[in-house]
Amino acid sequence: MFRLDGKTALVTGASQGIGEAVARRLAGQGARVIVAARGLARLEEVAAAIRAGGGEALPLPLDLSRPAAVGEQLAALPEDWKAIDVVVNNAGITRDALFARMSLEQWEEVLRVNLTGAYAVTRELVRGMMRRRWGRIVFVSSVVGLMGNAGQANYAASKAGLIGLAKSLAHELGGRNVTANVVAPGFVETAMTGDLDEKTRQKLSEAILLRRFGAVDDVAAAVVYLASEEAGYVTGEVLNVSGGMYV
Repeated sequence: MFRLDGKTALVTGASQGIGEAVARRLAGQGARVIVAARGLARLEEVAAAIRAGGGEALPLPLDLSRPAAVGEQLAALPEDWKAIDVVVNNAGITRDALFARMSLEQWEEVLRVNLTGAYAVTRELVRGMMRRRWGRIVFVSSVVGLMGNAGQANYAASKAGLIGLAKSLAHELGGRNVTANVVAPGFVETAMTGDLDEKTRQKLSEAILLRRFGAVDDVAAAVVYLASEEAGYVTGEVLNVSGGMYV
C-alpha cells in the first residue's frame, strides 16, 4: 500500500527533521525525491543516504526567503526531474517574541518563508499537475496554527494561512484530480525542540494525551498517506498528528 512508483516528489526543508524523514519515507515507497533547502552540503548527504538505500534522490538548493526567485531556482532542475507529481511544503522558520515586542521584520520574515514560500513553490508546480490530471499537494502546518501559542503570533499566523491555502486549492483543483491537504504536527523530537529543558518538556508532555513527543516518522507516515493513490478521495483536510495535544 501507499506505493509511489513512477512519481516524482519535491520536499522543502528536507535537510533535517521532518523534511528529511518525509523525503526518506517517500523514497522508500518508490518515489524519486527532490530534496530542497538552503544548505547544499547537508542536502547532498540526505540524497546520498537515500541512494544508498536503493532510492533516487536529487539535491536542490532552494531559498524560500526569496519567493520571487523560486521559479528561477526550480528551473535549474534537470529536464527529466521537472514533472513533479507530489510537493510537500515543509520548510519553516520561527522568530519568536511576544506580540507587543514583535518587530515588523520578525513578522514578515516568518510569513515570507513559511507562507509566501509555500505559495511560490506550489504556484510553479501546480500547472503541470493540472495538465497531467494528477497531483498531491501537502502542506506541513502545526497545531499552533489551529490553537495559537503565546510568543508565536507570526508562526501561528503563517501555519494557519497554510490551512486556508490548502482548502482554497482543494476547491480550485479538485476537478483536475489534484488534491491539497495539510498535516498539523504537535511537538515532535527535532532540533527545534531539542533545546527545551526537562521541566518544560515534562509540562508539555502532560498536555499530550499520549504523554510523549512525536517522532519525525509519525509525521512522515501521515504525509506518505496523503501523497498516495489511496488518499485520492481526500482533499481539503487537516490531519492532526499531535498525539492528542489538540482534539
